[in-house]
Amino acid sequence: MSTIQEKVRSRQKKTIALLREKQNADGSWSFCFEGPILTNAFLILLLTSLDDKDKELIAKLAKGIRAKQRPDGTFTNYPDEREGNVTATVQGYVGMLASGLYRRSDAHMVQAERFIISKGGLRNVHFMTKWMLAASGLYPWPALHLPLSFLVIPPSFPLHFYQFSTYARIHFVPMAVTLNKRFTLKNPNVPSLGHLDRHMTKNPFTWLRSDQEQDRDMSSLLAHWKLLLHIPASFHELGLRTAKTYMLDRIEEDGTLYSYASATIFMVYSLLALGVSRHSPVIRKALAGTKSLLTTCDGTPYLENSTSTVWDTALLSYALIKSGISENDQMVTCAARFLRERQHTKIADWAVHNPHAEPGGWGFSRINTNNPDCDDTAAVLKAMPRKLYPASWERGLSWLLSMQNKDGGFSAFEKNVNHPLIRLLPLESAEEAAVDPSTSDLTGRVLRCLGETAGLRSDHPQIEKAVQWLIDHQEQDGSWYGRWGVCYIYGTWAALTGMKACGVSQNHPAVKKAVRWLKSIQNDDGSWGESCKSAEVKSYVPLSHGTVVQTAWALEALLQYERPHHLAVIKGIHFLIDDHHYEGTPLSYPAGIGLPKQFYIRYHSYPYVFSLLTLSTFMKEIEKEADK
Repeated sequence: MSTIQEKVRSRQKKTIALLREKQNADGSWSFCFEGPILTNAFLILLLTSLDDKDKELIAKLAKGIRAKQRPDGTFTNYPDEREGNVTATVQGYVGMLASGLYRRSDAHMVQAERFIISKGGLRNVHFMTKWMLAASGLYPWPALHLPLSFLVIPPSFPLHFYQFSTYARIHFVPMAVTLNKRFTLKNPNVPSLGHLDRHMTKNPFTWLRSDQEQDRDMSSLLAHWKLLLHIPASFHELGLRTAKTYMLDRIEEDGTLYSYASATIFMVYSLLALGVSRHSPVIRKALAGTKSLLTTCDGTPYLENSTSTVWDTALLSYALIKSGISENDQMVTCAARFLRERQHTKIADWAVHNPHAEPGGWGFSRINTNNPDCDDTAAVLKAMPRKLYPASWERGLSWLLSMQNKDGGFSAFEKNVNHPLIRLLPLESAEEAAVDPSTSDLTGRVLRCLGETAGLRSDHPQIEKAVQWLIDHQEQDGSWYGRWGVCYIYGTWAALTGMKACGVSQNHPAVKKAVRWLKSIQNDDGSWGESCKSAEVKSYVPLSHGTVVQTAWALEALLQYERPHHLAVIKGIHFLIDDHHYEGTPLSYPAGIGLPKQFYIRYHSYPYVFSLLTLSTFMKEIEKEADK
């Protein structure tokens, strides 16, 4: 056996042993879902405004923020963001100040203050953070009314509420209620932020957009808006009642809204604005559920926006199976049981655009019962052996197939939610947050599931449409853009693995072009690395170093169509089996995206999932070569 194969097997064994040790008694795995400091800061503002007595928790949240502050006083959303990020720095500054643990006069606070002022103050902060400041009495509400009568319009109308994405809706409703009521919950620890910005704006367009984009034709959208504003007042009141019901109907068992900390925090403010007592059971349970999301990421206190338990468990179980762990192994069967118990069984918002499908999907977090998605469902179907729960498996497959968009691709949460007018909303990142279009990564990952587990091939009508969507959306350089990961490496990996699983030939022009592109961006040390900035400028931006996760993606993509002894593959494998790369920067760079420019995610499970998958793929291809 060659040295490289021995090292690969050694790395596989280490990873498998670690995962066996880390598996929870219920069959799941719990890895940190680490996003920006936004969640820590927002919860501090809420708790201190409510005079919450849990000082220890507030101090932990504040210390978690302080640990992320750079020596120059700024905060960033990803490590290689050259200058500090003004939105993140405002979040960090206000969160620390509101905690009472730090003072304005502290040196690191003064540094943050100077940076914020140098960037124009609060004017250029993302609108979600402006909203949070306004709800805390620290920023003026905009001269704007959001017509909640929009919620009452039936889905049969050309433009209606359910043409927003599910993740936009669940945040929009509580935000709109609080804004319309001009509600504030004054924070006792922060009397004013006037020292950061003496000219806070009420201009709705400036308030909602921090990127100053003015080249949109919004005449059609504004015409619809004016019609909504002329609806009788009784309908606006009905809209408020509908908004309250909408939120209450989507609260999970732990009290959180859709299992998201951010949406739950916004909901608390909106319910208070509607006159609900802060001592009511719904508020108390919401706060308890949000607090339960506090964890530690590499020793730093952090409030997860949700758990990623279903996602992590499905990915890890699948990687273990692909690495040769038997489907009868206790690790796999326990994980399968955990996943089976979390299959969704009720009709939810996804059914508005997909009314004839039966429920059967899976969601992202441990307690999610309202919001299944295609990515988690595909991941579970690959991880949960069909023979163990055949009826459950078939229901999941049926639901997933039913979610294909009319354009042939797949999106994250819903079907055919890509209205052009919604994309034109004067909101930062509206084209990525307010709609839920087909994406290369989702389409590729679903194709992989359908090809590997259901045996569907490129001559199947639904597969043919999905493959054609991918071909039509390939970038000129041969890559694909991935919406939910970083970014072009991620999208290209998802597309190539999906196409291969469904039988697309290595001679296909799109495949050849993609393989050439992947080889062209490999680093000299054999690794691959891409910056989060790619998501912001919508073109490939290389990192100055490789990462474990992105190297694994690129290698597994290459191994679909390239021989395992190819120099690019061997160099990449050497990087992936080097123990030194499983610590520090190559391990910790964010690989996921919640919202470009604002919410980048470090999945702590990813280095184990994807290195294991790639090394297993490499060994299988080596064995195939040996058998020839």
